[in-house]
Amino acid sequence: MRYSVITILPRAWVLGALAGALALTGCQTTERSDYRELGQTQQPQWQQTLPAQQPIRPSNSVLSVEPQTPATLWGRIRDGFMLDPALIDNPRIDQQRLAFASQTRYFELATPRAQRYIYYVVQQLEERGMPQELALLPFIESAYNPQALSSAKAAGLWQFIPSTGRNFSLRQDWWYDGRRDVTASTQAALDYLSLLHDYFDGDWLLALAAYNCGEGCVGRAVKRNESLGLPTDYWNLQLPRETQNYVPKLLALAQIIDSPTSYGTHLPDLANEPYFAEVTVDQQIDLYKVAELADIPAEELLSLNPAFNQRVTAPQGEYQLLIPIDQAEQFTQALAELPNDERVNYQRYQVRRGDTLSQIARRYQLSVGVIRDTNEINGNLLRVGQTLMLPQFGDGPIELPTAAQTLASNSALSYRIKPGDSLWSIARAHGTTVNHIKRYNELSDNALSVGSTLMLPGGKSSQDNRSVTYTVRSGDSLSTIAERFNVQIDNIRNWNKLERYLQPGQELTLFVP
Repeated sequence: MRYSVITILPRAWVLGALAGALALTGCQTTERSDYRELGQTQQPQWQQTLPAQQPIRPSNSVLSVEPQTPATLWGRIRDGFMLDPALIDNPRIDQQRLAFASQTRYFELATPRAQRYIYYVVQQLEERGMPQELALLPFIESAYNPQALSSAKAAGLWQFIPSTGRNFSLRQDWWYDGRRDVTASTQAALDYLSLLHDYFDGDWLLALAAYNCGEGCVGRAVKRNESLGLPTDYWNLQLPRETQNYVPKLLALAQIIDSPTSYGTHLPDLANEPYFAEVTVDQQIDLYKVAELADIPAEELLSLNPAFNQRVTAPQGEYQLLIPIDQAEQFTQALAELPNDERVNYQRYQVRRGDTLSQIARRYQLSVGVIRDTNEINGNLLRVGQTLMLPQFGDGPIELPTAAQTLASNSALSYRIKPGDSLWSIARAHGTTVNHIKRYNELSDNALSVGSTLMLPGGKSSQDNRSVTYTVRSGDSLSTIAERFNVQIDNIRNWNKLERYLQPGQELTLFVP
């Protein structure tokens, strides 16, 4: 089934009338966490036990299509369109389509990113018998960016808020956030949409509206119209403004995909072939080691596996790693031959008098929770002589130097004081602290003498340190990154010329001692 083509207004008129009218990144309201039955407070049955993933039953709002073998993925998506074509005459869709037309570079920017993931989404929709219009939903929600994070804390391709993700078994912890897992979040989103479709008696438009604002929100609007004797279809409901635009936006996008040249749009090529293969890993492993074994750049691996919050997988459980399909066989063979001690190394640490969990965690760039989980510790109590297992993320030990170790270092840097210098400015420029400089030089106060020499603890400039590229993850801040890598916040700003807040996916250059 194809959408009919609508006469296009002159592009100059479109751009003038609609410049800046539409933000394309989707977002959610907190209503999506509302899982109550309409008018009731108990948990609905479909939330308690998810049904098996079976093709949904066609309804009056869905048209069947004949199987085809299109040459491109865009063609395959078009051939799977199922929503009623009569909807094209709605002015709300017209408005959204014109707004898309004003975003001349949208597809040019979003399609290359989608190339990694959209084939999998299309395949899953086909297996379930669901409309291929739903493959376009991540364009609306996240611009097909699995690292997308909204102000409402919705994350991933499908923009699950934390509570909704947990309701659909998307685990979220220190190691992993299933909302950013490409395959797991896609399965969860299609489960949710299928349940909403059944919940609203086979009406896909109501299901889509509920995906945006919650079934409680849509259910109340339906009941309100029923009580007034008004139609209860999507187009006649009083819904939040965002939800009023949400469904027309998806249908407008489907119209453009169906006939791009008619709407003056160029669609970059999408290969009708899988981009990645899933490989099961049943032991903890360093993701950089995975990239090495697969012979791919680490950035490519992390783009396919953005759910991992750390550079290693969690200590327990199986994980599905996504590997570029051409490299999957090589990786599988190399993984089978990899010695266990090369997957993740654990360092043994014997608790000393005065140690606390927080001190040990900071020194080894871990969280207290990870040390507790790894060693099955309840509470904060440690015994002198107790042995802890501490995971090492990378090659060799990662213990941070203590103050005493820093002061004992023989690699001190000599610095001649210049006019205008202060202990604070010198410490900031050299990645140390005022107290360290004072202790190292036995200074009783902050007074400095121009021309005199200071010895700076650690004694390394950024040129002497190891350069590390760090990809910002959800929840990161300058302070947490600085603490983790034992550097100064101001140095991170200077090294990367930061003028704004951090964004997930942003790359930082760090000079690590």
